[in-house]
Amino acid sequence: MATAAVPWGCRVRAVGRVARLLAHVLQGLWTLWRVFPRADDAGRAAHVQRWSQQALGILGVRCFVHGPPPARGPLLVVANHISWLDILVVNAVRPCRFVSKADVRHWPVLGRLVAGAGTLFIERASRRDALRVVHQVAERLHAGDVLAIFPEGTTSDGRGVLPFHANLLQAALATDSPVQPLGIAYRPAGASPNALERHDAPVYVGDDTLVASLWRVLTATDLCAHLHWGEPQRANGRDRRTWASDLRGAVATLAGLPPPNV
Repeated sequence: MATAAVPWGCRVRAVGRVARLLAHVLQGLWTLWRVFPRADDAGRAAHVQRWSQQALGILGVRCFVHGPPPARGPLLVVANHISWLDILVVNAVRPCRFVSKADVRHWPVLGRLVAGAGTLFIERASRRDALRVVHQVAERLHAGDVLAIFPEGTTSDGRGVLPFHANLLQAALATDSPVQPLGIAYRPAGASPNALERHDAPVYVGDDTLVASLWRVLTATDLCAHLHWGEPQRANGRDRRTWASDLRGAVATLAGLPPPNV
């Protein structure tokens, strides 16, 4: 994605944000090392939520919540996927155990933070690994966790919802757990919560780099994240493919996007 010219004042502010963000990341690593080994699940979730909220404050991202997020598990959250920022935004509102592509584990520094927060990693090109992760998700649902997945399997430009992969829904079927759709949208400040207008700063798609996407977020002055939570639903006799298609439509509606073409 092409990056527009950034005013000098925004660049100066972004450099300050970078310094604060680096310090915040180091503080997060220290928490993983010293605090997490002695904390229970509730304590770890509280630390993840507080750290994520503070990170959004440093980045200058305002977050708006529409509809009630999940109060407790077992529950599987399914959302559209636009950016690396999605995980921060969701965790700032309702900490979840995410399922993420294995590449994220190898991101410098950030991969350690994501892994330390309890993320389950999946090799998306491997059927065998997908089966392994389905079993892991089912185990965590049996334990009463709230998990979050991005069934598109990759990021989009935020102007539509890609087809959903149905594999991980098998864990919800096997455990008879509810699934809650979540629509994520990034909009400029002042835009209506249901406006079609989108903010491109967080987009992380195609040949875009993490550094370029991060820089756009750091230099933005009007970036708002909107989380639209839907009603939890059960399969009610649907197979995983039918359920995935229905959930895709629900997520698109929640995010204020056109109905997907099946």
